[in-house]
Amino acid sequence: MSTDKKNIQIEIPQSGYLRIKVTPKSAKNCVIEILDDKENGTTYKIKIAAPAEKGKANAALIKFLSKELKVPTEKISIISGKTEHLKLVKISM
Repeated sequence: MSTDKKNIQIEIPQSGYLRIKVTPKSAKNCVIEILDDKENGTTYKIKIAAPAEKGKANAALIKFLSKELKVPTEKISIISGKTEHLKLVKISM
């Protein structure tokens, strides 16, 4: 079930960790879906315009999350999945 980005709000959980499934080389940066999994929790599906080469998609993801969450980029880090589509991101407050 895809949804327009305008209807999807990314929320920082109490733990400060976000599960994100990234699709690089997309037309634009946007949140397309929220997946709720009883075992793993919430996963946000995000499209990123940058290609998945030399860390470009990861950098674009951090910049996108910074803008969406109104958090400085220095407070956002990819904990695992730097070379995978599924990533664990830490938001430090």
